[in-house]
Amino acid sequence: MNWKTFTAMLGRDAHVARRNLATFLLQTMLQPLLFVFVFGRVLVSSGMMAGSYKGVILPGIMSISMMISGVQAVAMPLIAEFQFTREIEDRLLAPMRIEWLAVEKIIAGMLQALVAGAVVVPAAWLLLGSGVGLSLQKPILFVVVALLVALLSSTGGLALGCSVGQTQIGLMFSLVLTPMIMFGCVYYPWSALSNFPVIKAAVLINPLVYASEGLRGTLAPQYPHIPLLIIVAVLVVANAGLVVLGLNRFVKKAVS
Repeated sequence: MNWKTFTAMLGRDAHVARRNLATFLLQTMLQPLLFVFVFGRVLVSSGMMAGSYKGVILPGIMSISMMISGVQAVAMPLIAEFQFTREIEDRLLAPMRIEWLAVEKIIAGMLQALVAGAVVVPAAWLLLGSGVGLSLQKPILFVVVALLVALLSSTGGLALGCSVGQTQIGLMFSLVLTPMIMFGCVYYPWSALSNFPVIKAAVLINPLVYASEGLRGTLAPQYPHIPLLIIVAVLVVANAGLVVLGLNRFVKKAVS
């Protein structure tokens, strides 16, 4: 491991992210804040949704922002670098093992996901006004869940970026990300699917469910959620599997 090279590459990605900060914030915040405004402000103020819905939706918005940001930050550059710009070839010549280049991508994606969650939640909180009902009773557990969600998004981006072709990006969003979002317990708690037992059991394969429920359980524990110990355990297993899958796919694609 060459730490000097590793930190130089990480610093380069951080510099690129800073230069594209306005685009990054707009891309990350626009869609979640629109959902917050429509579901949390318009429907609540019109009486079509209960005021408590604000506290239900905000942790879900944080999870979806982190997931989308992490996936895009890792998957999109990889798809372009491997198949279009071939920029990845220069990095592969760096004096360190190929696997560490993938690890650098994961860490850079994690940092962007954490920034997305940190920026969107206060903005959404201001947009919703009073009565959100968030509380940070277990800050350490919240930090653990947030880090696991950020890692989930970046490792998922690594796996997708090394598996999806440039012509299949639209298919990835329509067949992978859209169903994940709609059945990821972003806009409702998992317990809300009790009237649909088959769907309630099937969505448990969706990692976004555990991201949304984990952040909801740490930020708004007064609402129903999956037990946090189960959430942490599943996120750890899912992250481990995605790390192994992503690294293997990255090495095979780099060598080929």
